[in-house]
Parts: sequence; structure tokens; C-alpha cells
Amino acid sequence: MADSKEKLFSDFAPTSTEQWMEKVTADLKGADFEKKLVWKTNEGFKVKPFYRMEDLEGLKTTDALPGEFPYLRGTKKNNNEWLVRQDIKVECPKEANAKALDILNKGIDSLSFSMKAPELNAEYLETLLEGICAECVELNFTTCQGHVVELANLLVEYFTKKGYDLSKLQGSINYDFLGKMLTRGKEKGNLVETAKALIAATAVLPKYRVLNVNALALNNAGSYIYQELGYALAWGNEYLSQLTEAGVPVDAVAKNIKFNFGISSNYFLEIAKFRAARMLWANIVAQYQPECPCSAKMKVHAETSSFNLTLFDAHVNLLRTQTEAMSAALAGVDSMTVVPFDKAYEAPNDFSERLARNQQLLLKEESHFDKVIDPAAGSYYIENLTVSIAKQAWDLFLAVEEEGGFYAAVKAGKVQAAVNESNVARHAAVAKRKEVLLGTNQFPNFTEKADGKTPLAGKCCCGDKDACEKDCDTLNFDRAASEFEALRLETEASGKRPKAFMLTIGNLAMRQARAQFSCNFLACAGYEVIDNLGFPTVEEGVEAAMKAGADIVVLCSSDDEYAEYAIPAFKAVGDKAMFIVAGAPACMDELKAAGIENFIHVRVNVLETLKHFNALLNI
Repeated sequence: MADSKEKLFSDFAPTSTEQWMEKVTADLKGADFEKKLVWKTNEGFKVKPFYRMEDLEGLKTTDALPGEFPYLRGTKKNNNEWLVRQDIKVECPKEANAKALDILNKGIDSLSFSMKAPELNAEYLETLLEGICAECVELNFTTCQGHVVELANLLVEYFTKKGYDLSKLQGSINYDFLGKMLTRGKEKGNLVETAKALIAATAVLPKYRVLNVNALALNNAGSYIYQELGYALAWGNEYLSQLTEAGVPVDAVAKNIKFNFGISSNYFLEIAKFRAARMLWANIVAQYQPECPCSAKMKVHAETSSFNLTLFDAHVNLLRTQTEAMSAALAGVDSMTVVPFDKAYEAPNDFSERLARNQQLLLKEESHFDKVIDPAAGSYYIENLTVSIAKQAWDLFLAVEEEGGFYAAVKAGKVQAAVNESNVARHAAVAKRKEVLLGTNQFPNFTEKADGKTPLAGKCCCGDKDACEKDCDTLNFDRAASEFEALRLETEASGKRPKAFMLTIGNLAMRQARAQFSCNFLACAGYEVIDNLGFPTVEEGVEAAMKAGADIVVLCSSDDEYAEYAIPAFKAVGDKAMFIVAGAPACMDELKAAGIENFIHVRVNVLETLKHFNALLNI
């Protein structure tokens, strides 16, 4: 059998990179290789169309082993297990407890409780955690940042009272002084004093992490991947730097830091991000010379992004979050939250939460993603992506450190400004369809209505986001789809749904292609679109449009034929409806001179064009 295999492969001569390039160049027929096939990422580096074994030469990542420093291939040696987390906002501790007990029987092995600080006391915790075996499930807690030490003491008291082996308990307390500044613009308390008190209070809970790097906020604000990673490293290093200077042993600090990352829909780059994150963090911690090598292990929780969730065609969110969860699982995170698909417009219900849980369970039970450690290892493509994203993130980390560290950067608003700039750039990309949101700016559901759904607005901790006084700038959390949703909701609220009629004529292939393009384009604003098989004359097409009650007539034909059809069609329509030409024909200047003003094609800004149309239609 071995001989037959050897003979089989010997029949095929190896193909060199030069031969591949010769074939690619021939197929391009003179087109520029760089422009056509090399992907220029938002992260600041280029991605080639193909990679070969020679591209691995010199990459140190290929020498890494699972469970060993610098943990690029994960912190686990025997499997790729991760914890499935669900968040519970506690309004009533008894009700929250009942929900927790229920979902623990449905595949959840990590719980996160968000609690109101004024209600915290021993009885409250007794009620909340009744019947929950703290040795069998990871427990994570969030409360007001000024009460985290009080919470830590209550937890230790409760666990001790229940007779738990404190060395076995896993969980976290979400203390994040810097995250509060980023999201709320508030600088409250003293980072070092609170952190030291927390570390001391939870010293008997060695598997609890109480210093959080909530880089998820950067992700949800629309940051690029290298920004999320680079700033997260600087964020974590701020804890290490300030607390070790204050006399806390580096091992105590590092073992208390937990990284909470978001997961974008950039599938392979996200896998590379988590691999690079562990490697870079391990090297940062190593510079502080910890006594225990395991202190350099990065503890990672991942959560699917909210930035790309949509209100319209919301079930597409399931596809987004599923690919995101796959990235994080393959990359070897420690725990994960899949955001319910309806989070953008309502408080998730039992159905959406069930789907979110099952998305992770399917990856484990059906696809066995929890069995193989770092299956991406050795991939020519992903190994190169890992090195590339690591370099970009490391450069950003160094830049932050050279300017005084993460706290100074946040205080000065530099981090917020950089991420908000990315948010604006990504919104512009969505407006031009350079970044596609299926069902929102491309291929919308033509018949869908919001039916009362509106985007959920974020509120400040004081209840009034606008009136709240801030100590520094904050991140902008406008989702990528927000402007398209506002436009479509505006159309729906007007009570007038414009009808867009496709006047298809001439070349069969071109008229069909342009009618499809135009239907997708105009439906993004919530317009009713009426497609047609074709008309023999312009006059018949215009007559059919008027009978249909069209508010918009879109001429769909070939570029050459627009010189013949466009002006007669425009004159026939007159002031009875808005007239649009689908395309950018060579005769555009002549058509504009004749009074035709509206053209739609792949180079226009879809969002701004639709806003203009709404204004013309008095919507």
C-alpha cells in the first residue's frame, strides 16, 4: 500500500511558485496582479492570493506546541474544550436563580450574572446561587465598579459557608477601571487601590480572575482587528505595570487578568488574532520575570460581535454569529458567549437564547470542534496571517507604550478617537457596499417590514446618556447597519411605500442584470420593487409603469442602447414619476444635459443616494 502511494505521487511533478505565477499572469490577460488578486486588508498588510510551503520558512510560529510557552497554539494540551456561557441580567435574584438552574440543564457550563450594587448582601447571594454547584460551573459576576471589593468579600464568605473547596472554584469579577472610561467617560475610584484590595480579597480563590480587559467594547465600537488586539495588550500591560510598581507580585497580577475579546466576521483573521494574542501576551508577561511560567497564559473569553448585528432580516445574524463562533472555537478560547440574533432590537427571549446556546453545542456535539487543538497549525495561509496581525498589533502596542501607556492614551482620548475613526470608515464602507451586510445593504428582503421593531438605544449608568458629565471621550457604538436601518424605518414610518418600476428593454442579458441590481439597490430603502420581463417599446413600458402607480421608473438596458432609449423614456415619464437610469453609460453627459439627473451603479454611495431619493419623494 505504501509503495502504491509513493508511485501515485511520483507520477505528478511538483509545481514551482514561478509556474503558478506564469499561469496566473496568463489568466489575468494583462491585468495588474496586485490590483486584481492581492487583498489589502484594513489591518494594514497585504494578503496574497495563494501561499506555499516556502512561505512558512523563517516563521517561528510553526515551532510552537500546544500548552507550551508562548501558548500560540493554545493553553490546553489534551483537548480544545471551552465553556459555553450565557449572561443573565439580574432584576430579581429568585427569578435569575430559576433561569440559571434551567439553562444549566441545557448545555450551559458558564454563567455570568449582572447585578445591581445597592441590592448586594449575603441574603441576595444566597438566593441567587441557591442550588447551583459552584464547583461544577464557572461563575462570573458584574456589578458597579465601586462595589466590586464588597462583592468579592461576599462571595468568599458564601463559598466558605457552603464548604466548597475554594481552590477548585472557577470564575471572575468584572472589575475594569479603564473600560469604564472608554464606554462611559467616567474615571471613578483608584485603579491600584481597588485592584490590590480585589486581589487580596480573592487570594483564596486562585482560579478567579478579577482584573478585566474588556476589548469586546472596542470590537463592538467597530475597531479593526489589529486595534482590538494592540489596545488589549496595552490595556493588560497597564495592570501589570501599575500594580507591580505598587508592590504586587507579577504572578498575582498576571493570574488575575482576564481578556474579553469580541469576534468579528473576518473568519480567518479572527483565528489568527487569538493565536497571535496568546503569543504576544506571553512574551509581555515574560518580561516581568514571573516565578511561575504559567502566569504567562492568557485567559480568554470571546463574545460574538454586536457591531454587525442587523434589525432587518435578523435571522441572518445567526449566520454571522455562527461563523464568528467557529473562528473563536478553532482558535482555542477558554469560554464563549454567542449573542442572541435579536439583541439589536429587543431583549433576547427564550427562543433566541436557546438558538444562541445551541450554536455552540452544535460545534461541540455535531462538529467536534472541542476535540482537536489548533487545527489551523501549519496552514500556510493562517500561519502567515498570524504573523502579519501580530506585527500590526505589536506596533500599535509599542506606540501606546511610548506615549505613556494605555491609561494616558484613554485619558487623552487617543484610543477613543482612533477607534471612532475606524467606526466612521466602516460606516462609509457599508454605505458604498465595500463592506457587505447581507439583508441590509445588499440583497434585502423585499417584502419585510419592521412591524414595530426599533433599534435598542444604549443608556448611561445614570439613565441619561446625553446629560451625563464625562471625564473623557467615549467610544461610538453605532452598529454598521444603523444608518440603513434608520433610512428604511423612515420610509416605513412615512406611511407611503414608493413603487419602483423596472422599465426593462433592449439587450436581454443587460436589462435583466440591471433590473436585479436596481431592485436590490432600491429595496434597501424599503421601496416596493416591480420587475418585468421586458417591453418592446419605451412607450409601452412607461404606460405599464403608470398603470402600476409607479413613483419611480428605472430604465434598465445596455450602455449602448441608453443613447436610444433614455431621453424618450425620460420625456414620456415627465413629472409623473422619478426617473432613474441603471448604469453609468458613456453617454451620461448627454443624458444629464437633457435633464436626466439620477443614475445608480456600483460606484455610487448607496446610502447617500437613497437618502437623496427619499428627500425627492418627500419622505
